[in-house]
Amino acid sequence: MKKWNLVIDVDLCNNCANCQLATMDEYARNDFPGYSDRAPDSGAPWIQIERIDRGQGTHVDVTYVPQMCNHCDAAPCGAGRDPAVQKRSDGIVLLVPELARGRTDLVEKCPYGAIHWNEQARVPQLWNFDAHLLDAGWQQPRCAHACPTGAMAAHRCSDEEMTALALQEKLQPVSGTLDTRPRVYYKNLFRRTSRFIAATLVGERHGVLECLKGVQVKLILGTSTVQEAVTDCFGDFKFDRLPAHDEVYGLLAELDGFHSLSISAALQQSGLNLGELKLQCTHA
Repeated sequence: MKKWNLVIDVDLCNNCANCQLATMDEYARNDFPGYSDRAPDSGAPWIQIERIDRGQGTHVDVTYVPQMCNHCDAAPCGAGRDPAVQKRSDGIVLLVPELARGRTDLVEKCPYGAIHWNEQARVPQLWNFDAHLLDAGWQQPRCAHACPTGAMAAHRCSDEEMTALALQEKLQPVSGTLDTRPRVYYKNLFRRTSRFIAATLVGERHGVLECLKGVQVKLILGTSTVQEAVTDCFGDFKFDRLPAHDEVYGLLAELDGFHSLSISAALQQSGLNLGELKLQCTHA
């Protein structure tokens, strides 16, 4: 049985909000009997975009993570067990308007905060994967169709094929602590869950500072080298995907013609910018 899944590459999301706007345009003032009541013109969007900032100063990255109903196979909202929450054979979760009307309790059951209350219609609502469009022959929901960077893509495949794709592309659910078996997967989610250490290396030669390209830099934890990097033409380097723990790392930078540099770096936040580090020339 082929089922629907959505893959979101957060590296490609630039917060244009097209996914939000396209979804709002599809459902605001539009009824789709059997699928959804019309959504309100304003209020909580069915797709919400989380912003994560890491780093400081000259070493900063910003990541945007679109979030919506995850169409979980083990959904806390009761999909497949509660008559008001239908779990289709193709994996899509629907809140049946006629049966869910007045059910404010369903809003609180979603640990992802993806069920929204429509006060005007007195019904809970969620992003239903644009099931009415897919049933009409669309190959992608509107959010993916409207994404200019290709950050979103729907995949209709077997569970075995999706498992293989998740392993190959290193896809993750938005939360690693909730065992709900979601059908929305994320690529490059380390930008949300991990930390980095970055700096710029400069060298002083005859009293003149220059950016140092090609410096070999090692990141050391205890007695082990955990990562290695080489500075670019601006003298910049970055160690990423570091666990979100408070740790003290050692950094060792080496380049022919310069004295090596060894320092400690205490990682205590989402990203650590060590700023400008200077290597002294061996022949001043």
